[in-house]
Amino acid sequence: MRRDRFDLMHGTLLFVCIAGLSVVLLTEWPRPAAAVAQGGERALERELQSQARATLLQRLYGPVEELRQQGKTANALLKLDELERTYPGEAHGLMLKGEILAGMGALEPAAASFAAGVRRNGDYIDEKFPLSRRAAVSRLVADGLPVIIEGTRRNPESRDLGLALKNLRYLQSRLAGGCE
Repeated sequence: MRRDRFDLMHGTLLFVCIAGLSVVLLTEWPRPAAAVAQGGERALERELQSQARATLLQRLYGPVEELRQQGKTANALLKLDELERTYPGEAHGLMLKGEILAGMGALEPAAASFAAGVRRNGDYIDEKFPLSRRAAVSRLVADGLPVIIEGTRRNPESRDLGLALKNLRYLQSRLAGGCE
């Protein structure tokens, strides 16, 4: 069998491809291990950051929790308003406000506050989150949804009830595992 230029060209090209592939494979092996180590460091940094944030929030909002547990809901709401001016839009404050309002029986503002807090930080629905408010949100949805649905049936033009229903449905979907 005779070899011509075409066969030599293909043989050379095949040899170059195999050599190039082996060089790439041999030089790539150390990199994924380094990337895995970096990923582990990032996970550790995220965990430390989460713990530091939880500690800071517990320190900042501790007085509000104490007032709420003592039954001084009006004072707790005033302290929350004061903290809201310093830390506007903080999800933890919104979740605490929702809990206090739900305890007072104000379903519509409680639903709005919980929904705003969950929209800002969905971790508050996660059971594994140290500051989880899943139980309080579940109670509000279970207790408030039938009341709000009945209210919207009686008064379908009410924008407040419609907004409360929208917020409760949003919370219900997030509790069920839905995302934004």
